[in-house]
Amino acid sequence: MVVSKKLMKVGPWGGTGGHPWDDGGHSGIRSITVSYDRFIDSISVEYDHDGLAVPGERHGGAGGNHTTQIRLGFPDEHLTGVSGHYSPIAAGGSPVIRSLAFRSNQRAYGPFGVAEGAAFTFPVDGGVIVGFCGRSGWQLDAVGLYVAPLRPERMYDRVQKLGLSAYRAVMHRIGPPPPQQQQEQAKQENGKAQKQITHKT
Repeated sequence: MVVSKKLMKVGPWGGTGGHPWDDGGHSGIRSITVSYDRFIDSISVEYDHDGLAVPGERHGGAGGNHTTQIRLGFPDEHLTGVSGHYSPIAAGGSPVIRSLAFRSNQRAYGPFGVAEGAAFTFPVDGGVIVGFCGRSGWQLDAVGLYVAPLRPERMYDRVQKLGLSAYRAVMHRIGPPPPQQQQEQAKQENGKAQKQITHKT
């Protein structure tokens, strides 16, 4: 099974404080780092984008007495569910995310923080979580998700994976051509294109 390019945005759950942020959707999630105490101080996610690791920004404050990093066994392990609680820390305040828990196709992680307030849960059936969004300031105020369905792997997907890995292996070994060689290649390609146009006319 492979992750589809079709994305669905769900949530966010939590309060209206802080500022909105949006990591967008990717091809997978490699790790999640959560700092917490009586509430979730911050979250940062390392994504996968077509085989490349993409570190996301940290969303939230710099506090939290506890920090946990969840390393998923990508590409075999996928994030399939997120749950938690949200409520105000002080009377009359805006709700913030008090706890978070994660589930993959292999195991459960958490909960982290304090399970107080309104509960939310979003299990994904037949799909995976590939991105996060929400609101944050001094803490994580709200959290939402990007979800993508899984579909059977086609021959095209396998060929594309092999092609990308072969290209990256070659480029890693020889490196990109020097700028002068790139210019000469561009001139040759332009010359060929001009000849084809002249020939057609």
